[in-house]
Amino acid sequence: MQALLLGRIHILGVATPLLYVYLALLFPRGYSRWLQTLLCFIMGLVVDIFENTPGLATTTMTLVGFIQPLVLELFLKKEDDANLRPAINTMGWMKYSTYAFILITVYCLVFFSLEAFTAAWWQEWIIAVGGSLALTLVIILIIDSARR
Repeated sequence: MQALLLGRIHILGVATPLLYVYLALLFPRGYSRWLQTLLCFIMGLVVDIFENTPGLATTTMTLVGFIQPLVLELFLKKEDDANLRPAINTMGWMKYSTYAFILITVYCLVFFSLEAFTAAWWQEWIIAVGGSLALTLVIILIIDSARR
């Protein structure tokens, strides 16, 4: 879906919905970290193949898959279920929104930094990061709210 449809959407020429990041947000608390990182690597590789972005999505999804358990632990209590799946209905609106915001921000910052690979176009970089972050976060929150 990302490669065939969403990758072609560029609102105001810069904001692209990066919905595949949502899959990295869904890994439950007790999930194997190495397997999670490997699955995110594979997801990124598939996106890179179809979107012709050599290594950008792979690198960034691998990073997000690696740090997701660390970020998730910031919003959970020790007594919470060991297999808790991150969602609005399990974490609450504010915690989940903040959790998603942090991981999507990391993704957008790294992805667009690697894509630009220069500081010469910093204004476009800021607009691309901010626009894609906002659009992706809104779409993910809408989808997760509807998932209840």
